[in-house]
Parts: sequence; structure tokens; C-alpha cells
Amino acid sequence: MFRNQYDTDVTTWSPAGRLFQVEYAMEAANSELSSHQKKIFKVDDHIGVAIAGLTADGRVLSRYMRSECINHSFTYESPLPVGRLVVQLADKAQVCTQRSWKRPFGVGLLVGGLDESGAHLYYNCPSGNYFEYQAFAIGSRSQAAKTYLERRFENFVDSSWDDLIKDALIATRETLQGEKLKSSICTVAVMGVGEPFHILDQETVQQLIDKFELVGEEEVPAAEPGAAAEEGAEEGDAAEQGGDAGQGAAAADEGVAPMEI
Repeated sequence: MFRNQYDTDVTTWSPAGRLFQVEYAMEAANSELSSHQKKIFKVDDHIGVAIAGLTADGRVLSRYMRSECINHSFTYESPLPVGRLVVQLADKAQVCTQRSWKRPFGVGLLVGGLDESGAHLYYNCPSGNYFEYQAFAIGSRSQAAKTYLERRFENFVDSSWDDLIKDALIATRETLQGEKLKSSICTVAVMGVGEPFHILDQETVQQLIDKFELVGEEEVPAAEPGAAAEEGAEEGDAAEQGGDAGQGAAAADEGVAPMEI
């Protein structure tokens, strides 16, 4: 649906210098369109992609990325560097903003990969821009996840495999609006040195989520000891009850174990 006289095609500029068709594509990338379809795709053993927006456009671009990886591997007998693939992807998206008979891709992509220079995470948007991050989230309710990742990203370099997945699951949980996190509504993909890109099965993801739920119980703040002490000073019976409660809380803590793309 056209909203004004300046959005009939992608090359028409408004008096304010805006390209409305590109802005509409950016909105689509942050919407809940096709929210229940597959969102994570394998590109190569060292590259994976997560999408937000129009799934059909995401499949087209992921197929293009696979083709580029295969061609590079066949020609040079080495994996395609992640940064080079992202630049080619951005060029392909940007061309669609320069042709009146085309439309921008209505999808945002998180491209994660591992090459000789290390691990990389890029965000490609429909305008053709791309940015590299240490952690990022995209989609209609991604702001809560980004806020959590901004607080934690400095620790990711020294984090273990389990800790990284735990942070990803917690960030995903932050985006839920009253809905319980379970394996049927999230997908976890993993990649690392000596570990090709693969998607964890639902049973494994559910086990990780159950482990995270125990952490949630452990992190419930206990009663302040000062208040218990004051009660103990006033009545001996209250002090005894406070002591029993403290022992129960300690026993409960001893049995507790420590939750993209």
C-alpha cells in the first residue's frame, strides 16, 4: 500500500531527502512477518545466518550466499572469508535501492562466521549497510535482548561454550511477553573452532532451558539478614524461626545448579 506520492518506486526521493521504499523495507525487517517460520540457515561449515522479516527474501539471500561459498571453495580450494561474503551481500542488497523496477529486500540478516582472522558477527540491513558486532539481536522485540547483550558482551571473549549459550537463551527470554521460554519457540545454532555450524535439536535445547530455570530460582533474592537480626533482638522465638529459615535457604542453595543465533 502506498502512503504518499513519493513512495511509488525505490528511486523517488521525497522533498525531505527520504527514500520511503527503503524505509518500508527496514520496517519489514523489524516486524513479526513470518514469525513462526524457520529463521536460521546454514550457509557453509563456517558460516550461518539468522533472518528477521520476509522469510522468502531471506531464503533467496541465503541461497545466494551458499552459491558464493561453493564457487569460492571450488576456485580457490579454501573457505570464503566472512567479511568478503558480507560485502558481496551488501552490494546485492544496495543494487535493489538503485533500480526503479526492483524493490529492496524486506529482511535483515545476522551473519555469523569463523575464518582465519577469528569469529565474526555482521548485521546486514535492506539499505545495503552492514555493521560488525560482538553481540546483536534483530526483530520486532529485539530491544530487550540488545539491552541484555550490551550489559554482558565484554565477558563473551572469556566465556565458555555453556556460558555463551546460556546468555543467548537469557537474551531470547527477555524478548518474550509473558510467554514461557521453551524449545518449541526458539532455535539454537552453534559454531566454533573444530565444530562446524550445526543446529541443536529440540531435546538438547530443552535440557539447557531446564538448567536455566534452576538458575532463575537460585537468583531469587533472600531475606535481608539485618531484618532477621532485629527480630531476634526483640523476641527469642522469632530469632529461632529466623535461624531455621536461614538454614532452609542455605540447604536450598546447595542443591541449585547454574540458561539465537
